[in-house]
Amino acid sequence: MGYQTPAHIQDILKSVPTKPGVYLHKDENDVIIYIGKAKNLRNRVRSYFRTKVDSVKTAHLRAKIVDIEIITTGSELEALLLENTLIKKHKPHYNIRLKDNKRYPYIRITWHENFPKVLVTRRMVRDGSRYFGPYMSMWAVHETLDMIRRVFPYLTCDRTITGNDARACLYYDIKLCNGPCIGAVDRAQYRTMIKGLMDFLEGKSDDIQRDLKEKMLAASADLNFELAARYRDQLQAVDKVVAKQKVVGQAGTDQDVVAFAREDGDACVQVFFIRHGKLIGREYFLLENTADEQDEQVLEEFLTQFYDSAAHIPREVLLQKDVDEVKIIQQWLEQKRGTKVTLTVPQRGQKKELVEMALTNAGDTLTALRQQWAADKSRHTAAINELHEKLNLPTPPVRIECYDIAHTQGTHTVGSMAVFVQGAPRKSDYRRFNVQTVGNDDYGAMKEVLTRRFTRWQEEQGGGELTSLDKLNKRKKDVVWSMLPDLLLVDGGKGQLRMALEVLEQFGLVGEVPVASLSKREEEVFVVGRDIPMILPRNSQGLFLVQRVRDEAHRFANTSHRKRRNKAGIASILDSIPGIGPKRRKLLLDRFESLDGIRAATMEEIASVPGIPMSAAESLKANLD
Repeated sequence: MGYQTPAHIQDILKSVPTKPGVYLHKDENDVIIYIGKAKNLRNRVRSYFRTKVDSVKTAHLRAKIVDIEIITTGSELEALLLENTLIKKHKPHYNIRLKDNKRYPYIRITWHENFPKVLVTRRMVRDGSRYFGPYMSMWAVHETLDMIRRVFPYLTCDRTITGNDARACLYYDIKLCNGPCIGAVDRAQYRTMIKGLMDFLEGKSDDIQRDLKEKMLAASADLNFELAARYRDQLQAVDKVVAKQKVVGQAGTDQDVVAFAREDGDACVQVFFIRHGKLIGREYFLLENTADEQDEQVLEEFLTQFYDSAAHIPREVLLQKDVDEVKIIQQWLEQKRGTKVTLTVPQRGQKKELVEMALTNAGDTLTALRQQWAADKSRHTAAINELHEKLNLPTPPVRIECYDIAHTQGTHTVGSMAVFVQGAPRKSDYRRFNVQTVGNDDYGAMKEVLTRRFTRWQEEQGGGELTSLDKLNKRKKDVVWSMLPDLLLVDGGKGQLRMALEVLEQFGLVGEVPVASLSKREEEVFVVGRDIPMILPRNSQGLFLVQRVRDEAHRFANTSHRKRRNKAGIASILDSIPGIGPKRRKLLLDRFESLDGIRAATMEEIASVPGIPMSAAESLKANLD
């Protein structure tokens, strides 16, 4: 028999309107597994439940749909915006997404300030700052800044600039700051210098190179060789950056070139950034969940997700293929940019050559990455097989969970759960625990963490009652808790191993969940049934794997502890502000992430947070600024 639509889904389909909007597919746990948009919701949603569907992926998705939520919008553009917002918020399993969802570093210039600073950030705030990037790595950002600071000596200190300070800092002495704090330059002169820096980052380097060369020759003619040497060094720094930029178009050209390559479900997008006719940078991005999807859909999803948070919208985007929603995406980009934007698929000439060059780069990058992944997979397989044999495990440890504890003299104690699957970290499965029952007691903290972890497992199986500690937190369905590890790893020695066994015994899991502990001092592995620890060969893949898992649990515990400690400090500051209590404090931190983020936000942005009235926003700005 073919597929038959369940009766309750048929009832939902009857009521779906023909308006534009967004639909959310949900599974049996009320988890959103797919979000889509449509100009005609009824036609699009019903297409999932035809006898024959267009892909295996759609068939798998359809089999898990238990409920459908419909949100109508006033236009296709509104549907596009809402879909993108909801995908970022819920990260549905079946949607095409930018892989890893990591935030790339940008150069941030606080142009809204009287004396703008030059910073590096991964988070863009709408406060009047200008952003340049993205850069693929933090070192690339700092390498760029290290060179151009010799030409544009911007300030880095946090002091209030009055121009009346008695003396400047070391950076002024070594010619890496032009000294606005002591009045060496005034506000207009400093901002002119920063404007030149921004022009340079946008690719306008010709005038800067010409000006430096003229100054160098003039100083040399005046026999001021020290000043001439300084201009020479600055010119060399500019030339070094410009040498990496290739002239690919006419002056004034403002383009992004987007092309992608696909192979066996993997997709790599290459973007060239062309400003003022120069290729000032290029980055690649990986997409997941692209199997069985049409090329046009893959490209459309990338465009909406990438440009939603891009620092700059160019006048023209060159594409290798047309996209179905080209007019809607173009309208959206024009709204973001404020002027006309065109999406073009060039057929001939230099523009087509640029697209072909980007396509070649995308293919080469994907090939190199797949070779790297294959090598990593081979090492991971060897490590898993070695642990299976050496630790005498009943099955290969495909899923490893490792736990660690972090605190400061017993305060703000946090437990971490790091998860590796097939030898690689699965960060979506990481969990942290704010320890609530003990203070400066690592054994007690670890026992609480493991007890809470397996209590959650027990709940997912439908058995057991919540303890008073568990009742403190409102439970949500979480499939991660329903999975048991093939190897439970704790940081420590024999004592930690005994404690973990006690917890497993409490839940009837001794023998079902293999457990081991790893000592930092000698990298000894303690396992059940052996009086003396095991020493894995120093160059073995098995040892490297357990070390990586242990180190990742340790890193995650320390990061979580630092965040909890910082939030406690922030909480004391925010709680002292009239109109801000624990609930509003949480809303603010969820939205802006830090005290600096709150300070940087405008009053309107703060008041736009649901639950924060304008009066509270005014109080906040008055007390923090």
